[in-house]
Amino acid sequence: MWSYITRRIFYSIPILIGVNFITFVLFFIVNTPDDMARVQLGTKYVTQADINSWKEQKGYNKPLFFNESVSGMEKLTDTIFYQKSAPLFQLDFGQSDSGRNINEDIQQRMWPSLALAIPSFIFALLTNIIFAVWMVMILGSKLERFALVFSVALMSISGLFYIILGQKIVAGLWNWFPVSGYIDGIESWRFVTLPIIIGVIAGLGAGVRWYRSIFLEEINKPYVNTARAKGLSENRVLFKHVLKNAMIPILTGVVVVIPTLFMGSLIMESFFSIPGLGSYTIDAINAQDFAIVRAMVFLGSVLYIIGLLLTDISYTFVDPRVKFK
Repeated sequence: MWSYITRRIFYSIPILIGVNFITFVLFFIVNTPDDMARVQLGTKYVTQADINSWKEQKGYNKPLFFNESVSGMEKLTDTIFYQKSAPLFQLDFGQSDSGRNINEDIQQRMWPSLALAIPSFIFALLTNIIFAVWMVMILGSKLERFALVFSVALMSISGLFYIILGQKIVAGLWNWFPVSGYIDGIESWRFVTLPIIIGVIAGLGAGVRWYRSIFLEEINKPYVNTARAKGLSENRVLFKHVLKNAMIPILTGVVVVIPTLFMGSLIMESFFSIPGLGSYTIDAINAQDFAIVRAMVFLGSVLYIIGLLLTDISYTFVDPRVKFK
């Protein structure tokens, strides 16, 4: 097991380097260090001397990938790419282009993101599985066909519609929850409840159909027919055998998502003005703050790789046939 985990960690290093390289290239295709300086200085008339001073302070006064003015390995290391990328692998994200400490920002903003993401994930998972199991229990009935059509209808509606409807009616007209904003502490539930409800409803159609397809695939397998031939009730077959074996494909889509909950929701946090990591990333993109964008993309990649590793490890607990060497 440990040798497998070690190999996966080493395999992830080239992936992280590649992701960081692509992010770097894409950002500097549409921006130059001079453009970034003009945005960050924020004045109407910026002299070239001001731009050069800003680039020197922020470390953008060097070549991007290859420095011909030096010798040896410094041709590669004395560049913007290397000096901005190397600290990332120590999870040292440094300072943003606006001068803020990114690590401190992440530590502060992760809690609002988790307050929104974790309940949304748990309630969505339970709701989707419950409704999917219920649809399998009434398989072939008119009610099941109606539920299937209703699920497709939910999938066809954009998530933005639910957000606008919730803010306009539930928060604005009925005044059940705040329209936007966030307060730390126990009062935070008032600000995250509506986004959580909207998130669950917006993903209900796709989630129910996906879990339903997993359960339908399982109930057509030979072991289910064997269990029925032994005289087991449909409920016992469904909950003791089908649900247990369906956990293998379910884990594929569930465990990999858990680490990425840390990153928050870009759209939900932006619309509801929740100061989490999702809105942090959106604000950085709008401000062309490359340091924050690079840090958040790198952190997201690390968390996604951790999720894939946790998925593989979790297989050993639900499927005894899976062994790692």
